[in-house]
Amino acid sequence: MLKAQYTQRGPVPQDVIAAVPFEAPALAAGQALVAVLAAPINPSDVLTLTGQYGILPPLPAVGGSEGVGRVVALGPQTEGPAVGQTVLLPPGSGTWATHLVAPAAALVPLPNQADPQQLAMLTVNPPTAALLLSDFGHLQPGDWLIQNSANSGVGSYVTQLAKQRGFKTVNVVRRESAVAGVQAQGGDVVVVDGDDLAARVKAATDGAAIKLGIDAVGGAATMRLAATLAEGATVVNYGALSGEPCVVSPRELVFRDITLKGFWLARWYRITPPARTRALLGELAGLIASGQLRTAIQATYDVSQIKEAVAAAASGGRDGKILIVPRHEG
Repeated sequence: MLKAQYTQRGPVPQDVIAAVPFEAPALAAGQALVAVLAAPINPSDVLTLTGQYGILPPLPAVGGSEGVGRVVALGPQTEGPAVGQTVLLPPGSGTWATHLVAPAAALVPLPNQADPQQLAMLTVNPPTAALLLSDFGHLQPGDWLIQNSANSGVGSYVTQLAKQRGFKTVNVVRRESAVAGVQAQGGDVVVVDGDDLAARVKAATDGAAIKLGIDAVGGAATMRLAATLAEGATVVNYGALSGEPCVVSPRELVFRDITLKGFWLARWYRITPPARTRALLGELAGLIASGQLRTAIQATYDVSQIKEAVAAAASGGRDGKILIVPRHEG
C-alpha cells in the first residue's frame, strides 16, 4: 500500500510530496477499507501543496481531496455499502493513495458500471459548474452567459450543462489550440481572450444581452468579462488562475450596475443541508454514468509517480485532467 504524503509546503508542489508505504490499520466499528480507483489533481490541491489555498490541513497530510474507490472490507458490526460497491470518497480524505480507511456512513454508493475515472471528478468540478449556472444570474432557456478558462475542468462541465439546460454560451480560452476542444463540447461561441474581447463577443452574438459572467482567472480578465455583460448582470468569480485580485472598473460597477460575487464550493458544502447535497451529487452521477457529462483526461499516473503527476497538473497548456489511478495487484 502507498500514500502520497507531504510534511511541509513550498513553492514547487512536486518537491514537497512523495509516495510512502503504509500498512492499513485494523478496522474499528463503523469503518471501511476502500481501494482507491481514481482521484484527480485539482488546482486547489496544487495550491494546498504550496500553502496558498484557503484551508490547509495539519501536517503531515496525504494529498487528494476527492475520488472514487471500491469497498474491500468493513469493520466489525458495521453497516454501509457492501464489499465490492463503488463509492464516492469523503471530501478531503487524502485520496492520493492505493487504499484509505473512511467512515462507512460517509461513503456514497455510485453505479458500479460507470467509468470510475469520470466518476472520480464528481465531488468538485461538476457541482461547481451546476451551482454557478443555477444560483447566479437567474438564467432562462435561450439566455446567454460567458465564461473564461472554458477549456478547464469546470469550464467543460459549464458548457455541457448549459447546453442541456438550453442556455447559450460564450467560451473564452487563452490559446488558439484550445478552441476546437471547447467547440466539440458544444460551446456556441469560442474566442481567444484579449483586449478587444467585448467587441468580438458583441459581433459573434449579434449584440445579445449576456446575463452572467463566470470568472476563473481574476485580474484584468475579470474586467474584460464584465465589459461583455448586459447592464445589471453578474460576474461570479470562483478561481484566480492569474494569481491576481479581481479587477472591475467603476464604470462597470457604478454606471452599468454590474455585480461581482464570489463562489466557494467548500462553503456551499458546509452550509447546505445533506439532503440537497446528495440530491445534486446523485443527479450529476446519473449524467456521468449515462455518458451525458464527461471531461477530458490528459494522463493517468500511479501513486508511485506522484511527483511526475503533480508536476504535470501544475503545468500550463494541458487539454485535460491529471488523475491518480492506483495499480492494484490481482
